[in-house]
Amino acid sequence: MRNNSLKNKKHFWLNKINKPKDILKLENTQLTELAEEIRSELIDTVSQNGGHLAPNLGVVELTIALFKIFSPSKDKIIWDTSHQAYVYKLLTGRQDLFKKLRQDDGCCGFLTPEESEYDHFGTGHAGTCLSAALGMAVARDHLGGDEKVIAVVGDGALACGISFEALNHIAEITNDFILILNDNKMSIGTSVGAISNYLNKIISGQHYNAFKKSLSSAIEKIPRIGKKIRQLISKAEEAMKSLFVPGVFFEELGFRYIGPIDGHDIRKLCETLEKIKDWKRPIVLHVITEKGHGYPPAVSNPEIFHGIGSFDISTGKSLSEKKDITFSDGLGNILLQKIEKNKKIIAITAGMTSGTGLSEIQKKYPDNFYDVGIAEEHSVIFAGGMATNKLRPIVVIYATFIQRALDCIYHDVCLQDLPVLFCLDRAGIVPDGPTHHGIYDLSFLLGIPNLFIYQPADAYELQIMIEHALTLQKPIAIRYPKSSATTLDYKKSKFIPGKAISVRDSGTHLSLWALGREVETAIEIHDILLKKNIHIKVVNPMTIRPFDIEFLYKDAEKMPIVTLEDHCITCGMGNRINMHLNEISSNTPLLNLGWPDSIIPFGTITGIRRKFGMLPEQLADRIEKFVKSQ
Repeated sequence: MRNNSLKNKKHFWLNKINKPKDILKLENTQLTELAEEIRSELIDTVSQNGGHLAPNLGVVELTIALFKIFSPSKDKIIWDTSHQAYVYKLLTGRQDLFKKLRQDDGCCGFLTPEESEYDHFGTGHAGTCLSAALGMAVARDHLGGDEKVIAVVGDGALACGISFEALNHIAEITNDFILILNDNKMSIGTSVGAISNYLNKIISGQHYNAFKKSLSSAIEKIPRIGKKIRQLISKAEEAMKSLFVPGVFFEELGFRYIGPIDGHDIRKLCETLEKIKDWKRPIVLHVITEKGHGYPPAVSNPEIFHGIGSFDISTGKSLSEKKDITFSDGLGNILLQKIEKNKKIIAITAGMTSGTGLSEIQKKYPDNFYDVGIAEEHSVIFAGGMATNKLRPIVVIYATFIQRALDCIYHDVCLQDLPVLFCLDRAGIVPDGPTHHGIYDLSFLLGIPNLFIYQPADAYELQIMIEHALTLQKPIAIRYPKSSATTLDYKKSKFIPGKAISVRDSGTHLSLWALGREVETAIEIHDILLKKNIHIKVVNPMTIRPFDIEFLYKDAEKMPIVTLEDHCITCGMGNRINMHLNEISSNTPLLNLGWPDSIIPFGTITGIRRKFGMLPEQLADRIEKFVKSQ
């Protein structure tokens, strides 16, 4: 049974927050009680609906302090990636909506302007916050506004290349910008200790900065030697800071570095934010937080609770039933076997070790594994470099994120025809919504020369495709969804790139070409239609490039063609089949089934499929009408 003690706890203060300015009425002790109520709400809601729990538990006090000092209706508070913005949602009038977190027609797990006027910039991918916030700050300066712009960036996202590009630009073009570095690793706090706390207590004070400014001005007015003295003092100060303060990097980029401070001390956070909010210069406030703070299971297992399904509050154990093997599981198992036999195989990922099934490889074969952090472009070029020197790199990234490295795939791998294998997880729709759906990557990948593209229907096909890919000296991409990868019931043939297989053949009413795991859906459609005396053929193309044009043409001569894919139909397999049929001026009736050229929302997989007519029974109805219209 689920422990309901947190669920039943009265949210006395939280219920009083209907809009951000309501927080201004609360004192520090009341804010602390509010923080505990928010944690209760986070734990209860995520335990039922799933979501990003640990990151949000870590920013409760920080979010409250931001609302206490700034005005979200006027000031722009931007959260990098925004998977840690649940607290922000709760405090901006979305408490009722939040109870349907990540559910159909409920609350999105990320910030989106369509959901609230307080969501100033839509985010879901890491590293975009600083650039967007800088754009807002420059727009404010240009238009003569006075609102504050605050960018909240985690230590992981700060290492993203886009973040570095923005850091290099900020101090050059604005003198009014606040970067809050949300550091939840706690390594800096431990390494510098009391000396850092003492020095930063001094340098963060308004009186110190005012005194420093007036003293500098006075010294510079001393005839002949004033300027030199000021320069010497400045150099001495910087040298001292380089010994004790971990913020010299930011200072050299033109920021005023403040911190590190305790990110769970509301009073200290409010005092510091109040001091720095009117400074006219770029500022970095370094805040130390604990991922999962306040919930022991999340503190002990922050990676598991970073993004989790439903769980028992009292134990932290998952409530989900044991699921079938997934494609991610299958990939991890296959690569473990391959690396054991061939130490030239290297697994590379970009900040998503667990999600891509590589955790065991990291533990068992650390010399054959690299997590480069949130740096997709680097991961691809890094792999390209390995491939030039006889290693066999395998880059494992979500399909939605590989889009960030497309030029690198072309310029640094495919143009040189290097043997890099790309395994693209989450290729298809996912509950997180439009920022994470992997339904557009084919539109890019199909335009890149020298790249083979495979798509397995189950774990068995994933294995034979990987085995075959490792025998070729060329770039290859294998796409697969976040779903079960259990072996499907049809005769398995020898895998040959560019050779499709028939998995059901009940007649010649039409030929249904289903890509990847949609073969399972197509088999269900076949069985539904067979009961209605509609006899169809189901084809698994296996590979999108090379494509079995000969098989397609033979089917097109005899019957209508229907395509089915977990991808946008305007730029995937269906569009490619349209192109091939146009090349022979075929008059074959054709129906493309997949995701439309529009924004696909978040929600449950079943709910999204139902909304867009992609459930087996709905697809069967559409195909039946198509057959009868011929």
